[in-house]
Amino acid sequence: MKKTNTHDNGVYSGRRTSKFMSFLQFPLIWMFVGALGIALINLAYLLISKDSNALVSIVIAIVGCGVAIIFYWLVMKFLARRQVTELLHQRPVSEIMFGGVVAFIFIVISAVIVVLFDGYSFTWEAGNVSSIVLPIITASLGAAVIEELIFRGLFFQAIEKMAGSWIALALTSIFFGIVHLGNPGATIWGAFSISVEAGVLLGAAFLWRRNIWFVIGLHFFWNTIQGLLGIPVSGHPSTGLFTLEVAGPALLTGGEFGLEASIVTVIMGLLIAIPMLILARRKGNFVSRRQDPK
Repeated sequence: MKKTNTHDNGVYSGRRTSKFMSFLQFPLIWMFVGALGIALINLAYLLISKDSNALVSIVIAIVGCGVAIIFYWLVMKFLARRQVTELLHQRPVSEIMFGGVVAFIFIVISAVIVVLFDGYSFTWEAGNVSSIVLPIITASLGAAVIEELIFRGLFFQAIEKMAGSWIALALTSIFFGIVHLGNPGATIWGAFSISVEAGVLLGAAFLWRRNIWFVIGLHFFWNTIQGLLGIPVSGHPSTGLFTLEVAGPALLTGGEFGLEASIVTVIMGLLIAIPMLILARRKGNFVSRRQDPK
C-alpha cells in the first residue's frame, strides 16, 4: 500500500488555494462581480419603488444605495483584498458638499453662457414644489451612487491596477460615453461630450480626491441642478421648477440631449478637469501599472 505523504498533500492543497485566491483577486474578476451585484441591487430597488409615491421612493432609493455601498465594501475587502480607502474618508459629508459646489459652478455657469447666447430661456413653473423636487432627488441619488460605485470605484480602479491611471481615465471615459448612446436623443456627438465632460471630469475628480464621496456629490448635484432647471439630464426629459425654452443650434444648446451635449459644457468640463489632473499629479495620486494608489 502506497504511503500517503501528508506534508506534500498539505503543500499541494495550499498551492491550489493560493491559485484560487489569486484568481479571485484578479482585477477583472472583482470588477465584474462587483458591477453585476450593484446592477442587480439597482434593478431590485427600481422594481420595488416602481408604483410607490415620491416619499416612499426616496426612502427606498436611500436604502438601496446603502445596500449597494455595503456590497461594494464587501467585494473590495474580501474579494479584491483591498483597504477600501476610497470609502473610509474621515469627512464624507464635507466631500459630498465640496463636490456639490463644483457641480453648481459647472452647471450654472454653463447654463448662463448658453442663456447669454440666446440658446436657453427659463420661466418659473408654479406648482407643487415637493412633487417636483423629490422625484428629481430620487433619480439623481440612484444615478450618482450606482454609476460612481461601478465606473470610478470598480472599473477605474480595476483598470488602473492593470494598466495605470492614464489608461483607466481614458477607457472609463470612453465607456461612460458609449453607455449613454442608448439614452433618448443621444447622438455620436452627445456620447463624445459625455466622454469628455463627464468621463474625464469625474475621473479627474476621483484621481484628485481619491475618495468616492466627492465624485458622488459632484455627480448627484450635477444631475439635480439640471433637473430642477428643467434641462434634460443625459437625454431624459425633466419636469423641473422652470419651463425651458430652447432656441439656436444644437451645438450650443445640446438639442434634445440637453446641456451635456453643448460645446459650452464640454469646454467648461475640461477647464475644471485639467486643474484637477494637475493637482492629482502633484499629490502623487497617479499610479503606474500594478502599483497601488497611496
